[in-house]
Amino acid sequence: MPDPLGANVPPKIFLIATEESGDRLGSSLMKALRQRLGDSVRFEGVGGQTMTREGLTSLFPIEELSIMGFAAVVKKLPMILRRIRETADAVIAATPDMLVIIDSPDFTHRVARRVRARSPALPIVDYVSPTVWAWRPGRAKAMRSYVDHVLALLPFEPDEYLRLGGPPCTYVGHPLIEQVGLLRPDAQERRRRDASPPTLLVLPGSRRSEIRHHMSVFGETFRILQQGVPEIDVILPTMPHLVDEITTAVAGWSLRPQIVVGENDKRAAFRVARAALAKSGTVTLELALAGVPMIAAYRAGAVEAWIAQRVIRVSSVILANLVIGENVIPEFLQKDCVPATLAAGLREVLDDTPLRRRQIEAFARLDAIMATDNQPPSSRAADVALAVLGR
Repeated sequence: MPDPLGANVPPKIFLIATEESGDRLGSSLMKALRQRLGDSVRFEGVGGQTMTREGLTSLFPIEELSIMGFAAVVKKLPMILRRIRETADAVIAATPDMLVIIDSPDFTHRVARRVRARSPALPIVDYVSPTVWAWRPGRAKAMRSYVDHVLALLPFEPDEYLRLGGPPCTYVGHPLIEQVGLLRPDAQERRRRDASPPTLLVLPGSRRSEIRHHMSVFGETFRILQQGVPEIDVILPTMPHLVDEITTAVAGWSLRPQIVVGENDKRAAFRVARAALAKSGTVTLELALAGVPMIAAYRAGAVEAWIAQRVIRVSSVILANLVIGENVIPEFLQKDCVPATLAAGLREVLDDTPLRRRQIEAFARLDAIMATDNQPPSSRAADVALAVLGR
């Protein structure tokens, strides 16, 4: 950027990402910004391993903030608040040309508010919208005071920001759309998807609390399902740090799943699966893009469930339903997340039923719904961010 003396000073961009998913988004954005601004662009901030590989030196290891559970957060609260103050101080000291906060709103938005109070002219871009459309909608209007533009991953979010009176918001695309080719079957995999015995995916979640709440229910579900569908190949994709816990949990199941680890094996399983039992979350959108009919289930602790029932304001908690704009995926939550009900739902999506056909037709519309004009989401995000910087 030009300085007061007329020299052409390379722009400096401060990025903050405190979770693995945000780290991946930040890394892709850094690459796209470098393509547009040249190698002289400077990056500072907070990020993980992929952003580090792009040249960022993180203020602190983001693993410090990988905290689950209310009690754990309370215990770590002094450290969290200290890191918020330190990060805001670092932004001010760096005098960047732009601040990009990436997801993790409980952390990044607190930093952004502090920075805006001390540096009102600094452009601030929020990459990944908080779920203002699902709960605490008042956050959207409050964001106008400290966010200049929101980069949305979901196509319906810009309209929600207009409705709620939030800052300008642009749909840039979900990173999953770049994975579509890896999720969809070739001719041989499609034959396996349609063959017998059917392959069924089970996706209990990636948090230990989710595994604790779901695994016994899912195991009993398969015992009941086997009474009507004796032969099923079950695949359970998981992550390396959860393998021991998952292995222990399935030891008592009557139907032992094949446990696969890593993204490549997970995508291979998606390409041959006839149906899925999935916990609600982003994975439902991933399955929908892969064309895999499913039912979704979720059990939470009593306190978490009580809070959710009182604050969630959407017709479905299933992300794929929200993107499609139609509740095509049955959701079995809390008291409805019981084995007999889940087994009946799975039979419907395994067999050639109206529900299965309706889902497949709806999933086929996702390419058009989530289209980004053949431009990668990171490129669109970089273009919008640089437009904000230019203003």
